[in-house]
Amino acid sequence: MKIVHFLYKKQALWGVLDKNIIKILKGSPFLKINYSKKTIELKKVKLLVPAMPQKIVLVGLNYKNHAKELKMKIPKQPIIFLKPVSALNAHMKDIKLPNNVKRLDYEAELAIIIKKKAYNISEAKALKYVLGYTCLNDITARDIQKEDGQWTRAKSFDTFCPVGPCIETGIDASNVMVRTYLNGELKQESSTAQLIFSVPFLISFISKVMTLLPGDIISTGTPPGVGRMKPGDLIEVSIDGIGVLRNKVI
Repeated sequence: MKIVHFLYKKQALWGVLDKNIIKILKGSPFLKINYSKKTIELKKVKLLVPAMPQKIVLVGLNYKNHAKELKMKIPKQPIIFLKPVSALNAHMKDIKLPNNVKRLDYEAELAIIIKKKAYNISEAKALKYVLGYTCLNDITARDIQKEDGQWTRAKSFDTFCPVGPCIETGIDASNVMVRTYLNGELKQESSTAQLIFSVPFLISFISKVMTLLPGDIISTGTPPGVGRMKPGDLIEVSIDGIGVLRNKVI
């Protein structure tokens, strides 16, 4: 099931995508999948970020082959950090290059959308708290990251967190392919089977630090092949079973 959040006639609605037709839902999918009798064509709507999080939690260095690429030791526990919700950006919306940023990088990631309140939960029960999965691009001002020695400013500019195009509820997140295309050229390609810390482990680990709420996003880290973007570039994050998140840099 592909859940979409969209704008139609200035109204934000939720729906389930069936090919090119959206079956409009009554209310929020975080409560219950309750269909209305209305449908609409996908081409007539504007897709929004398919979540309304109170926080976005990301994981650094979580692919074995990425750690190998960087010649870094495998971390003993997840390295987590936050992006502000003001950084959220929707499918087909522009990524804005700030004037003071000299190097802008893409980082394709599989993201988890939390379904219900989760605090101090076990790894065995973690997937019960997941609504589904989506694509996320952890845009990073690499020069600022190196200058600061930490990640907050480099990853927090407005538009630096594209998410979408939908929430897919029916994939096995333990083994899906994550790819990045820059202007049509393949730049990143790996499977989530390469994750150092699994999806259930991450949810459990983070829930023991902070309460996760419906709509919160957890992003699982990026595979090898991170690289630079410049104005005019089209960046696409493709995850099998979910779809393609497209954004242009301006």
